[in-house]
Amino acid sequence: MNRRAFDRGRSACGPLRAFAFLHFLLVALMAPALAAPTPAVTSTVELRDMQTEHGPVRLPDDWSRTRPGFQGVAVYHTVFDAPSAPPGELQAVYLVRVCSNYELRINGRLLERGGSLREPVTRNCYHSQLVTLPEGTLRRGSNEFELRLAGYPLERVAARQRAGGLSEILIGPEDRMRALRDSQVFWNVTVAQIIAATLIVLGVVLLVLAYVRRMSYLAYFAAAAIGWAGLSARLWWRDIALPNDLVELMIWLGFVPVAVCAVLFLVRYAGVRSRKLDAMLWSQCLLAPLTYAMAGPNHLFTLAAVWYTALAAEVFAGIAIYLWQAWRAQRQEFWPMAFIMGAVALVLAAEVGIQDRVIALPNVHVIHFALPIIFCAVAFRLIQTFAHALRTAEEARIHLEARVREISAEIERNFANLAEARVEQIAEKERKRIAADLHDDLGAKLLTIVHTSDNDRISTLAREALEEMRLSVRGLTGKPVRLADALADWRAETVSRLGDAGIEVDWAGNEELAPRTLAARAYVQTTRILREAVSNMIKHSGASRCSVRCSTDEDFQLVIRDNGRGIPLELDGQLDRGHGMSSMKQRAKQLHGQCLVESGPGYGTVIRLTLPL
Repeated sequence: MNRRAFDRGRSACGPLRAFAFLHFLLVALMAPALAAPTPAVTSTVELRDMQTEHGPVRLPDDWSRTRPGFQGVAVYHTVFDAPSAPPGELQAVYLVRVCSNYELRINGRLLERGGSLREPVTRNCYHSQLVTLPEGTLRRGSNEFELRLAGYPLERVAARQRAGGLSEILIGPEDRMRALRDSQVFWNVTVAQIIAATLIVLGVVLLVLAYVRRMSYLAYFAAAAIGWAGLSARLWWRDIALPNDLVELMIWLGFVPVAVCAVLFLVRYAGVRSRKLDAMLWSQCLLAPLTYAMAGPNHLFTLAAVWYTALAAEVFAGIAIYLWQAWRAQRQEFWPMAFIMGAVALVLAAEVGIQDRVIALPNVHVIHFALPIIFCAVAFRLIQTFAHALRTAEEARIHLEARVREISAEIERNFANLAEARVEQIAEKERKRIAADLHDDLGAKLLTIVHTSDNDRISTLAREALEEMRLSVRGLTGKPVRLADALADWRAETVSRLGDAGIEVDWAGNEELAPRTLAARAYVQTTRILREAVSNMIKHSGASRCSVRCSTDEDFQLVIRDNGRGIPLELDGQLDRGHGMSSMKQRAKQLHGQCLVESGPGYGTVIRLTLPL
């Protein structure tokens, strides 16, 4: 597996492990809360059989079944035997579900009133109630229990959880009843409040990111998260100074834009854009109140159930579109989001089943904390993806800056090379002009002197000057010289000059020199170095033999060896003082080569010239 594939797998497995851990934690925490509250000890009394003005009922009492369409106050009463308890132990009444508000009397004594029993009625549907019984409230033997319950019919609420009804009633030790009530309120209300506050913070952060980065899908998700956090106020805001019909209508209509934003987030995140789809989705915000105006408040639940089902179907469709696009485009995002979206689908399906009465009404409403937790999981995933994108962009920026620096340096080098080439071109042009002037003017005059002068000394000097001028002109023209031709010229001149001086010459070279060429400047400078070496040999060495060896490996090498007296030690050990040695070395250095001189009294002199080809 290559590194990129490993990183993709690791980035996908991280969210999977986090989500699996989150799922396990939720199940572990929900298990005790979802269990029906049962008497912990034998001293607890459970009231189920009640008498009402409509006759006997058995708790839990769902008004939508036992008294459809009823709105007002129902009176429940029964007789029970007080539970046995040690002296001094407080007893309490635990009401698992009271919807919407109640008034409790035992033995004719008013013990608790949950709030207003008149319109607007206090909304206690999501809050379990605990009534502590003062000492002396319960009598030995039978006790009279009476509870007045104010509620609304199912038809006039937008969710089954807020329809009138009463759950089973437990009477027992106060500490055990309080533990049951606290657990119920924690899962139904407190957790939802905590997660709602978290959603608001995450939503604001994502809104800022959406504004800064111009990412519409982040804005839609933030709007959906903040909208859901706002709708969660129905769980803890119990005394709303508005009529029930208006409150239920506002809650129901609030779910429409939240669902629309959720669907738009999914399709935008999947990379799908359609103005027609946007218009169709947003038109539901106008269509929903129109359907309510046509149906009326007496059909609110049926209308809301239809809309909830339709909105859930739209969310399912958005999930399917996103997962399909994620599977096609970037499969490392598919599996973590598939698990999260699967959880969303399960929670929504369960809620639709509860509203359609396919699933019994639970004591703990999972959607109140499960869906916000899923919102948080998606938000953290989006922030993680955004952070990864920022990190990738930063790495790309650093790489781009490095690349820009490299390109800038390359451009500068190219510009310098172009400038140098331009200078060289101008210099070459000027050299050719000077060479032409020398050849046409000075060369013609020197040639005239050679042929017209009666003085042999002047004629010889003019001929030498003419030869030196021709060598200079040849270097100025810049035409490369075949190495074989150059060696032939050097050999002829060297053998001729040394032969005139009585020095025997042994010249040898290899056969690989023939196809190689030598730059004009290198040819001129080498010629002058060789002439200087020959002149020094004739004037100072006293040699009788001389050997010249030339070879080419990667460089051109010329070795001149004589059997003369060598360079005297009186020159302070510096072989480049006098005898033209300094000029020879300087010329070699100009050609990026070197000229080494080896000598000693009585051992002759060796000159090694090395030049790059």
